[in-house]
Formats: sequence, structure tokens, C-alpha cells
Amino acid sequence: MVVRGMRPRSPRQRASWRRSTCSCFTPGATARGFPGRTPWGRRFSLCLTWPETIPMDLFRFCSITFLPSPPVQGGIFIMTGDVLPCFDASNLHLPEDAACIVTVPTTLDVAANHGVVVASKDGGVDKETYSLCLVDDLLQKPTVSELVEGHAILDDGRALLDTGIIAARGKAWQDLVTLALSSSHTVIKELMTSNKELSLYEDLVAAWVPAKHEWLRKRPLGKELISALGKQRIFSFCSYDFSFLHFGTSVEVLDHLAGSYSGLVGRRHMCSLPETTACDIAATAIILSTKISSGVSIGEDSLVYDSVLCGRIRIGSQCIVVAVNISEFHGYNPQILNGSTCFTLPDRHCLWEVPLVSSAGRVLVYCGLHDNPKVSIKRDGTFCGKPWINVLEDLRIQDSDLWDSTSQDKCLWTAKLFPVISLPEMLNVGMWLMGSACDPDGKIASLWRKSQRISLEELHHAIDYRQLCTESSKHQADLAADIAKACLNYGLLGRNLFQLCEEMLQKDTRLAVYEELLSFFRSHRDQYPGLLPQSREYQVKMDLLRASGDLSTACVVEEKVWASIASETASAIKYGSKEPSSSNMSSNHGNLHPRKAVVELPVRVDFVGGWSDTPPWSLERPGCVLNMAISLQGSLPVGAMIETTEDHLGVRIKDDAGRNVYIDNLASISSPFKESDPFRLVKSALIVTGILGHKILSKSGLNIRTWANVPRGSGLGTSSILAAAVVKGLFQVMEDDESDDNVARAVLVVEQIMGTGGGWQDQIGGLYPGIKCTQSFPGQPLRLQVVPLLTTPQLIQELEERLLVVFTGQVRLAHQVLQKVVTRYLRRDNILISSIKRLAELAKIGREALMNGQLDELGGILLEAWRLHQELDPFCSNKLVDELFAFADPYCCGYKLVGAGGGGFALLLAKNPSCTKELRRALEESATLDVKVYDWNIAMPR
Repeated sequence: MVVRGMRPRSPRQRASWRRSTCSCFTPGATARGFPGRTPWGRRFSLCLTWPETIPMDLFRFCSITFLPSPPVQGGIFIMTGDVLPCFDASNLHLPEDAACIVTVPTTLDVAANHGVVVASKDGGVDKETYSLCLVDDLLQKPTVSELVEGHAILDDGRALLDTGIIAARGKAWQDLVTLALSSSHTVIKELMTSNKELSLYEDLVAAWVPAKHEWLRKRPLGKELISALGKQRIFSFCSYDFSFLHFGTSVEVLDHLAGSYSGLVGRRHMCSLPETTACDIAATAIILSTKISSGVSIGEDSLVYDSVLCGRIRIGSQCIVVAVNISEFHGYNPQILNGSTCFTLPDRHCLWEVPLVSSAGRVLVYCGLHDNPKVSIKRDGTFCGKPWINVLEDLRIQDSDLWDSTSQDKCLWTAKLFPVISLPEMLNVGMWLMGSACDPDGKIASLWRKSQRISLEELHHAIDYRQLCTESSKHQADLAADIAKACLNYGLLGRNLFQLCEEMLQKDTRLAVYEELLSFFRSHRDQYPGLLPQSREYQVKMDLLRASGDLSTACVVEEKVWASIASETASAIKYGSKEPSSSNMSSNHGNLHPRKAVVELPVRVDFVGGWSDTPPWSLERPGCVLNMAISLQGSLPVGAMIETTEDHLGVRIKDDAGRNVYIDNLASISSPFKESDPFRLVKSALIVTGILGHKILSKSGLNIRTWANVPRGSGLGTSSILAAAVVKGLFQVMEDDESDDNVARAVLVVEQIMGTGGGWQDQIGGLYPGIKCTQSFPGQPLRLQVVPLLTTPQLIQELEERLLVVFTGQVRLAHQVLQKVVTRYLRRDNILISSIKRLAELAKIGREALMNGQLDELGGILLEAWRLHQELDPFCSNKLVDELFAFADPYCCGYKLVGAGGGGFALLLAKNPSCTKELRRALEESATLDVKVYDWNIAMPR
């Protein structure tokens, strides 16, 4: 089910919603609380742990955020695990001293299958919108008549759907903490010994609703909860701009996986499949964490998860199979089933297997996809899609076989259907009950009647969750180990070995597995000479060493990772270049004359595409960046002056901070350089250009002066552009190839020698004037294609009028972020790869938008790019940046930080020139935002 209050209408709104996300959450994730600090004082936050059984890229739209509360009060904001919401948390208005449940209006047919909140008609806090009201009652899966009787229908004919998102602040939160501290051990002990349940979602919430107290008193510890929490009330906050996915039923799960969100789902994740001709697996089937043998058939749009399936098993279409382990058929007689298929799950059915507590027994559970377990026979309840009356007639059983005489509600939930017998027998009985096998002699029916049977209600209390989790973890570890071995034995290391190693951590014999994997790795290079980047090989080896606990060796290999990246970059850049011939060098000998070069360059602002230019990505995959060269405060801010001198034979370097150094021994200039060396950029440029071995330095020295009138850590590509200025000046002095293309390539190598990494977009942005879209094509050599945008004077004027370039006042070094992103790429992180691909795609879309004069569309692209940057690096934003963007949002159609983020400059694209003036004045007059708006212009060709 997809519930929407109001859909986001523009990219700016969608990005705003995504901006409120600070953690991702999926069904099955666990949460634990710990105290933390916020600008608002103490809080209670949730630490979310991903279940290893669910791939992180399966669901990506869930938000969970913590809301500001007054000092000392504190609070908690939680949600149940079957919803994936998307909403702007800044729009929530929650009471300070009470609990609150988030609701959304929905149609009555949807409300009838979920929880409904009855809001007070006269207990509203927000008199204008009635969005915050006292809760009068809570209804669970009510009929339309129950909605009418319970006064739950709103004036517009809808009802308030309970989203399962709950907040408690102030006194309500203090009551919760007091209850936990005073009786936690007693409560837990009583629940454990009595095998009872206490639901945070139902019981605790009911304690805040007086109308539910009578029901709650009959529940375990209900009286204690009412006594401890009943003094406070709970409010309903109706969020009209709310959208979320609900996973409360099996049908909804399949709908989401096959619907508009199917593009987010990896259809084959952590699974082991045989050759395609040995199985019949539909292309639309989703197989997760599953091992499948030859001879298995799986129909269209089915989901198989955390299972092992052997041959001669048929899974129909639109089925769900979870945690089923049918690895072999000991003592199984397929003749009973009148065919060669051992087991068939009919279309639109669910099948799962669970272990039972205090027993070695297990049980297979099955039902129809559309069965509602709580609907009784009297209300036309179904089992396996057929009315109960027909089920009893077809199977020739009595209702007394399923329900005892005291049972008031005869439904699937209370029916003693599922036998606790051996696996082959359970499969036989299951096919008979589901109607896919006959029982002419009555043997299966007799076996079913004589066996111990359990209902869903009883099963709910009898599942051995510890064993379930242990078996699941071991299953995943075995799968991960097998996939890792196949990756090393047969593949090109395309898998994320780091993630596979994490999956294997649950296995007791993991050390032996890692040793085996390392033994495979030793011979891997010989299998694929020249095909696999050495940096990737070293990264895999480092991941295996870390997982096996050999941290000292892993650190040694890590150094080889970064050295390999530098070597691969240099190789791709220098490949095919011609070294100066000795004849040309000697021809100039004796004819040296004083030379001087002054190079001034603009800085760059990147609209979109950054990270796709960075090695090793750009060495292995296409990249595309849309950026622009600009002057600041009326001048070109970055420059270098290089001149020959006869005063000395060494090299003298001076920067704009007043630091200088004289190097008389040129042989001492060699990498690696210390990170603290303020002149490593110039030294690296001296190495890359080859001037240290040039004849020009045999009879003269060099004076080099650099400057950058830009705040440090600006994100404007200053370091690479300064390197470009130095390299270009050195080439001019050497009378070598000073073309922008050659300089850009050389700077890429300079970055690697410096140890800062970095890509090609910064130097391209500064060397080439105006706006340009640059693409890179991997190979030997790396090819760059710079395409200037032929924009109209009107567009340039409008862009200069609407775009604000604002310095946040915060500094962050890009190479610290770069190392994390590059490591994730070397590990073949799927989310990172998909995000960078999208950034490169957006660069092409942005190019078309600018060429068509559509600045509003460019604003939406900036917002999506900013969201993707936050996916790549969660720390690229911070409180000040969020406050700046929230402040600017009413005036803007788009915004982002330039470069790697975390600080530096921000781009704010206003809706129109009037908004630009208003926003600039508001920023300059703001008492809370200490930022500076810079004057700028596009640096056009001279």
C-alpha cells in the first residue's frame, strides 16, 4: 500500500523531503536508545541496526529524525517496522509535554485494513488546520460501520490512518524513563517467565488513551502501565504532506516490489543459482539470500528470501517464500503426489518455516496471498483463497477438527492447521491442504488428524526467535563464503568482498574461510594479467586481511592500494606521450635566456557530476561534469609566477602566506611528501613537468611565487587550479606543450603524487573559461572531451543575477572525504556506484537545461545532486549548512555546496532576480548566520 497525503510536486520539494532523512530503516531493523547531545539539550536517540538478511539498497525512502525539544525535557521519536515514510520533519508540530502519534488521511477501504486514530473534534490545539488534536480512541482494522460508530470519519469522508510513528516529549517522556528505571527488571522477568508479550505499539500507546484503559487492564502488565503513564495524553498530528509505503501484508510487499519502486530492488542479491538452463526462474522473480539447486521453478513476480531450495520444487507466480530450507528429500515418496515434482506451491500463496521453542520441532506455515487471518467464517473468511466452507467440504474435515467448542472466533488465526511432523510429511500435508495434491485413500488426512497441530495464534508465541536468527546468520555466512570463493575463482573481483566478509562474521569457522580465500587470492593475478586494476586487487586483499584479524599486514597493503591508484593514474595520463628528444634538448643548450611566466586563473563552481571525474572511477568508467569558471570580487583569484634567475641555481618557492623555502639540492625533491609540507604542490609540479632534469636548470635557477585569494577549504577547486597555474607556468618557461588539455592531464598526476587524490574537473573548471560540460572516457590513454556551452548573453545575465555564491565560513579538506569515497568504490559499493552514475547522468541533463535557458530545471538538478552527495558522504552537510539552506529555501529553486561539501562555498539559485536581492539582503542582515556573499562573474574567453 502506498499512502500519500500530498505528493511532492517539484524536484525542490522532493529534495527537501529527502533532506530530512538522517537514517535509513527497513522492516526488521532493531533499535536501541542511548543519550546524546544536540543544540537543544539532552535527547534520546535511536541507534538503528540493519538486519544482515536485508540488502541495504532494497528500500531507500524511509526517514527517521529526532526533533528539537526544550532543554532538560528530552524526548523520543520512534516508528514501527512496517512503514517506510517520507516527510519533512521540520513541518511536524508536536506538543511539549505529551505523546503524539503521526497520522495521515486515507480512504475508508485502506483504513479498514489498518489502525485508525479517532481524533477529538473539540480537543484541537491547532485551531486553524486541526492538524494537532487529542486522541479519543484507537481502532484496529475497523469495518465501515465501526468507523461510523466510533466517530472516526472526517468531514471529507476519510479517516486518520495510524502510521505507527510516535513521539513522546517532556512529562510523557519522563514517565516512560521512570517506568523503565523503576520496574524494568521486574517487567522483563515477568514477561520471560509467563511467555507473555508487551507491545510498545499497542500497550504503551493505549496507556495514554483513556478509552483503551478497560482493554489494557486485561493485558499483561496493563494496570502497571496505566498507573505509570495514564496521567498523560496522546495527540494526533495529521500530516497532509506525508507519503509512505506500508508493508503490513504480503500483498503490499509484492505490490511494492513489482510496482513503481521496482527499480530500487536488486532482483538477485546474496543468492546462489545454478546455470539458467537447469532452472526455470522468471525474470521478474526476486531471489534474496537464497541457495537454489538445479530443477527448481519460480514463477513471475514471486519473492524467495533466506531459503534453500533443492530440485523438483515448483514455486508459482506471485508467491512469497521465506526461511524455507528444503535441501533434500530423505524418505520422500514423490509417487504420492502423482507426478515428478516433489512439491508445488500454487500461484498467489505464501510459505514460511519457523523453529519452535523448547523443541526440536519445526513447522511449515502456508496460506493464500490474499487471506486475512482475522476474518472469521461468518464474515466469509478464506484459507488459500477459498472460503472456509469450501475448504472444509473439499478436504472432508469438520470445523471441530480445527476449532474447539469454546472458540468464539473461527478464523485462520485460531485454526489448528499446521502439523509438527517431519519435513517430507509436512510437504505432503501442505500440498493437500492447499489443494494442489489429492488424497484418494485418505492417508494424508489421517496423518494430519493424528499429528500435533498448531494455530497461527499459538505459533505467534512459540517461535524460537534466537534459533531463527542464528540459522539465518549461518545461512547468510555460508552463502557469502561461497559467493566470495566464486568471485575469486571464476570472476574478476566484481563483488563487494568487504560486504561479503561482514556477512561471514557470524560464522564460527570464519578464520578458516578467510585463509582459504587468501589462498585463492595468491594465484588470482596470474589468471587475469592486465585485465584487473592492481588497486582493486590490493583492496580485496586488504579487506580479507582485516576480516581475518591480520591488521598489521592489512596496513602495509593499504599503502599499496593508494600507490597503485597513483601509478594507474600516471600510466593512463602519460601513455602515448612523447618525451622530448635529446637532440631537441641539446639544440637549445647555450642559448638560454631569462624567461618569465605569469598565469592567473579563475576558480570553478561545479553544478553537478563531481566524483565521476575521480580516479580510479574515471580510469574505469565514463565520467561527466558540468561546471563553470568564475572570477571573485572582480579578479582572477588564483595564480603563479615562474621566472628563471642567475642569482642561484636552485629553486626558491614563496606563497601568499609569507612562507618561503630555498632548495639548492634538486635531487632532494622526491615523493612521497609529508602532508605538513606547505610546498608539496609546487614540488610535485616540478616532478611531473620534468623541469628538474631540464637543461634550463643547469645554468639558472627558478623563482616561484603562488597565490590564491580564496578562503582555505573553499571547495572551489583552489588546490588543483593552483597546481594548473604552476604547471602551465613551468611549461611556458620550458617552452613545452602548455595546452589546457596537456596541463589538465599533468595536474591529475600532480594530485596523485601529492597524495591528495582528486580528479580532473577542478583544473578543467579553471583552465577552460565559461560554462562547459566535460566527459571522460576510460582507457589508455584517458580521454577528456571538453564541450563549451554556447549560451546566449541573456542566459549569462540571468544566471549572474539569480545565482548567489556564499561562503559558509566552515572549512573541510576534500581529500579526507575523497579517501572514504574511493575506498567504497574500490570495494564495489553498489549504492555509491549507482549514485555516481546518476550524478554523471544529471550533468548531461543539466547541460541541456542550460542550453535551453531553463534555470528552474537546473535548480531541481542542484537539489538532486546535493541529495546524492549526502548519500555518498553523510557528513558533507552539517547544522550550519542545513540552517543556511532552510533559511534560503523560500527564495530558491535549488542549492548545494560546491566540491566535496562539509563547508566552503554554497550555490543558491534564486527563483528570480527579485528573490536574489531579497535573499542577499536577508543573509547580510541575519544575526544567526555568519556567512559572506561574494560578488562573482562568469570568466569568459578573453
